[in-house]
Amino acid sequence: MPSSVLDAISTKSEMFYPSAEVIAQANVPDYLELRPQAIADPLAFWDARAKEIIDWYEPYQQVLDRSTAPFFKWFVGGKTNIAHNALDRHVQGPRRNKLAFLWEGEDGEQRSYSYYELWKEVNRFANVLKELGVKRGDTVTIYMGRVLELPIAMLATAKIGAIHSVVYGGFSEHALSDRINDAQSKVVITCDGAWLRGKTVNLKDITDEALTHSPVVEKVIVYRRTNQAINMQEGRDLWWHELMAQPFAAARCETEQMDAEDPLFILYTSGTTGKPKGLLHTCGGYQVHIATTLKYVFDIKEPDLYWCAADPGWITGHSYIVYAPLILGATSFIYEGA
Repeated sequence: MPSSVLDAISTKSEMFYPSAEVIAQANVPDYLELRPQAIADPLAFWDARAKEIIDWYEPYQQVLDRSTAPFFKWFVGGKTNIAHNALDRHVQGPRRNKLAFLWEGEDGEQRSYSYYELWKEVNRFANVLKELGVKRGDTVTIYMGRVLELPIAMLATAKIGAIHSVVYGGFSEHALSDRINDAQSKVVITCDGAWLRGKTVNLKDITDEALTHSPVVEKVIVYRRTNQAINMQEGRDLWWHELMAQPFAAARCETEQMDAEDPLFILYTSGTTGKPKGLLHTCGGYQVHIATTLKYVFDIKEPDLYWCAADPGWITGHSYIVYAPLILGATSFIYEGA
């Protein structure tokens, strides 16, 4: 097709409307009615969504506190945990044996977890973190490939009330070191390597180099993915599979009750316009927002198979690969490579 024709097509503006059947079955069948309501009374809108989608250990007393502007507080006084809404509550109901994740590696390997199986793995790794001394309010840096153990590590960290800082697996040792030091992470979770476009990224080697500039780190947990030769520093480096085989890695772990304004995770800006800035997301407002947008905008239904092609190392991946699909009880597909 000539480029002039492609240019004409790309600049043409055309509206495509959903069918009447699609509209009738949508989670928001009358968007044109809901939108002005939300604009007219946004606090009532978010109050309704928080009660509709999220479970609370203790109810909040105020939807929004503006008194500390620009540091607004959402769902003041509410107690919750994103791991409870993503996993705990599902294993007590009909989604217990529903598929949570379908995963495929670049080498063709396939794995899957039901909600119950994922819940057990998250509990086990949460107990591993506790055994290594990770406490509520501590920060854990996660630098991994796109394997299922990445969301497991995120959920386990959140479950015990710690804060995760996921660093995209394509970043250099300097970028990783800067983020570790800023977050003051004593524990780092990584892989021996990661598959990407048919080649391996040497994540453990990069981590080792980064830690020469990050003396705050005490323990490194390494997940074996590529089976490449790596250096394991005695007393510091520990294999994921060996830790998960220990008696302390029990399949049950109590979920911490977090205040809505407690920190959930830190995610750093890319650093292209200066020093990377750590953006702090809290437990309450974040999960209400992402679950609402996935349900109302993406129109996720119970039988749907959902795929977000982003990477968990970015905010899109945090929100729409890991947390929101699980909060809604969806089945998600994750692909390892590019």
